[in-house]
Amino acid sequence: MKLAQKLLLAYYKTKLKTIGLVSPRKAAEAAYQIFCTPYGTHKKRKEPPVFHKATRISFELDGSTIRGFHWLPEYPNGEKILIVHGFRSYSYKFEKYINPLKKEGFEVFAFDAPAHGLSEGKKINAAIYQKAILKIEALYGPFYGIMGHSLGGLAAALAFEQMPDHQKRKLVLIAPATETWRAIDNFFTLIPVEEKVKTAFIELIGEIADQPISYYSVSRVVKNIQAPVLWVHDKNDPVCTFDDVKPLLSLDLPHVQFLITEQLGHSKVYKDNAVCRQIIRFFNGNPA
Repeated sequence: MKLAQKLLLAYYKTKLKTIGLVSPRKAAEAAYQIFCTPYGTHKKRKEPPVFHKATRISFELDGSTIRGFHWLPEYPNGEKILIVHGFRSYSYKFEKYINPLKKEGFEVFAFDAPAHGLSEGKKINAAIYQKAILKIEALYGPFYGIMGHSLGGLAAALAFEQMPDHQKRKLVLIAPATETWRAIDNFFTLIPVEEKVKTAFIELIGEIADQPISYYSVSRVVKNIQAPVLWVHDKNDPVCTFDDVKPLLSLDLPHVQFLITEQLGHSKVYKDNAVCRQIIRFFNGNPA
């Protein structure tokens, strides 16, 4: 961890502790703002060559402009794929998927999430991201396939569940943020607070989202849908732990294929050439 990050965490710890002495609810509200703020996500990035060939598209979401990219294949197969990046990430990181998908005839879309990359906004969470994906579906869909990484995997799963005829579509989850309660535990491990503040934080999320924490679960979604799912996860993922995936492996869900890797971690897993090829094969109707 860099010195600047350590100093920021120390500041947050002191801030939440001080506010918590006066009001656990106010401390929970301050913690929520921190939890949903992806710092350093609007830095200028070098645009990969394949993005030079994209059509720039955008739409408005709650007063912010969400910007994305659209590619047309030379020989269309009539289907569309949406790429959904993760927390503190951006669309450019998925450049290696664009041409292979186009080569197979897919029309490809990728958007920078609210508060990320070229898009506007100050906050992101699973509910905000889910809302953005559903608006993308309404404006540019229907999408035959959606692939999401990390927080994008959770948001994609939540949105996918609400899409009509989702059993006719395909979902790829790459190291998804499987359980939201795990992300909350990790957050309060970095920034410890008293239990009453944590309780108020969980209550606050329930009020804002009008859903319990248990709703924000990839495990819950994949058990409830019948669409083909390819779930890619590394055993050594330090961010979205493989421990949250293990209970699903024993359920033998017929519509879910698991691609388990080793030594690729959280971010290298989607950059791996073999993983990329198997995702393309899955979208093409072949077993991964």
